[in-house]
Amino acid sequence: MQYRNVFTEIGKTEKEVQERLMEVVHNFFYGKDKVYFPVGDDMAYIEDTGNHDARTEGMSYGMMICVQMDWKEEFDRLWKWAKTYMWMSDGWNEGYFAWSCQVTGEKNANGPAPDGEEFFAMALFFASKRWGDGEGIFNYSKQARQILAACLHKGQDGRKGTPMWNLENRQILFVPGVDFTDPSYHLPHFYELFAKWADEEDREFFLQAAKASRRYLALACHPVSGMSAEYAEFDGSPMRRELSWTKERHDWFFSDAYRTAANIGLDYEWYKKDVGQCAAVKRLQYHLGVTHRENMVGIFEVDGTPIASSAKHPLGIIATTAQGTLALEGPVSLKDENPEKALAAEWVKRLWDEPMRSGKYRYYDNCLYVFAFLALSGNYRIYE
Repeated sequence: MQYRNVFTEIGKTEKEVQERLMEVVHNFFYGKDKVYFPVGDDMAYIEDTGNHDARTEGMSYGMMICVQMDWKEEFDRLWKWAKTYMWMSDGWNEGYFAWSCQVTGEKNANGPAPDGEEFFAMALFFASKRWGDGEGIFNYSKQARQILAACLHKGQDGRKGTPMWNLENRQILFVPGVDFTDPSYHLPHFYELFAKWADEEDREFFLQAAKASRRYLALACHPVSGMSAEYAEFDGSPMRRELSWTKERHDWFFSDAYRTAANIGLDYEWYKKDVGQCAAVKRLQYHLGVTHRENMVGIFEVDGTPIASSAKHPLGIIATTAQGTLALEGPVSLKDENPEKALAAEWVKRLWDEPMRSGKYRYYDNCLYVFAFLALSGNYRIYE
């Protein structure tokens, strides 16, 4: 399979791209604004520096970055910390991972966040393919299959708890037991691989989930702005119902929602399957890069109406919107006669020109920044 290097498409050299990628990943793990912290001889965690905790989101993201970079030691350290402190061995959520822990390992919650389980499973499968399975928790493929089995079969055959997917419409849930989803959790490119490597009884489900998620993403992204909501109903419309655990709204284009464009781009890079979702990236790039060029990192209603002038994660918006360029048939160029491709190239250049974020709130932005550099340089790959 050929992976696009979009940075070279806009004029950067292979050497420049490789050096910049290594610099970005090194800074994420070991630079002055790092978020990776070793513990003892064989564990480590990724810190959400804004909340001073470790989350399954960040831990699984860190593992995915490591397996893409062929960093086995860091991968194993993160996985052992997650399995030691986050994994729940009993109770209603047995087999899942607590979504937030203190950096000392104590659980802040006893509930999971499904995006963590998805990334844990995918990173573990790739680790198995790159490095081979080891013993115990380092039997990567076995661990991945067990995670996915829990995600689908809790509540069946005497198992406590509820699954992470709606088993009827095959949409992943925001959290187990609710009746709505999060568009940015939909990862059809992962499900294609789960359909090959999960327990045999679960493979058809994931194959159908990949199809369902692509259809869903086409519905969930607004027909004018290309934006998706943080939480959404199963028909794709923003989830505006009140929630018992928060008074905050989640029906707007904010934080979680930024990832949707990046996911659409990577899915198309890996599988070249488009049922209408890819056009959302073009709409988003136009809406933010042209309609709101002077305030492309604001907060918006999903129809593109500005709400506030400053987003909580401004670098994250740039990174994910740029990564969405993978959903356009390449190559792109800053001088392209096709205005959509020229605009996409502008987004990629904007990312290249942006430094990593520093300070307290660097964690989420820099996670998305690293993924974008991996993807746009052709280094976010399938390992089989």
